[in-house]
Amino acid sequence: MSYLKLFLLFAKIGVMTFGGGYAMLPILQRELVDTRHWATEEELADYFAIGQCTPGIIAVNTATFIGHKRKGISGGIVATLGVVFPSLIIITILAGLITTFADLPFVQNAFAGIRVCVCVLIFNAVVKLWKGAVKSILAFGIFLVVALAATFLNLSPAIYVLITAALGIILEALHAMPGERGKKA
Repeated sequence: MSYLKLFLLFAKIGVMTFGGGYAMLPILQRELVDTRHWATEEELADYFAIGQCTPGIIAVNTATFIGHKRKGISGGIVATLGVVFPSLIIITILAGLITTFADLPFVQNAFAGIRVCVCVLIFNAVVKLWKGAVKSILAFGIFLVVALAATFLNLSPAIYVLITAALGIILEALHAMPGERGKKA
């Protein structure tokens, strides 16, 4: 795989996606897991989780991880540039136009339609992540606790990720203790 192909793939993902990083998740899933097999669903879910708790947009961070996996540090840089390049160009053009046309009803209606579409894309990404992550009663319990905490508490997503990572380590250590082998959480 060449750097140009890596750049163009992520540029394609970047240009096809409206609505920000979360709207890119289903496209990343399709391109990286289903079509190219560059990552498994579990790896992609891990990249999403790590990308959520590191600075930056989750899709950009995921592009960096995949690029690094495929071509090392330079691949991470190329993939990152690829995914942000279309947005940079589009935003530069729109910034000049939006102030002129933002008050027009058809522009406002177009953005309203795009917002609804983005919600559906995010929902689809959540459903796919759910299927890969919530495979036991314990995982469902963790999901519920985090969902409720995220709804009612104003904490950084990194805190939830760190707490659940620690919980996963503790539960696996307890599971591996003598006398606990063979039991399923």
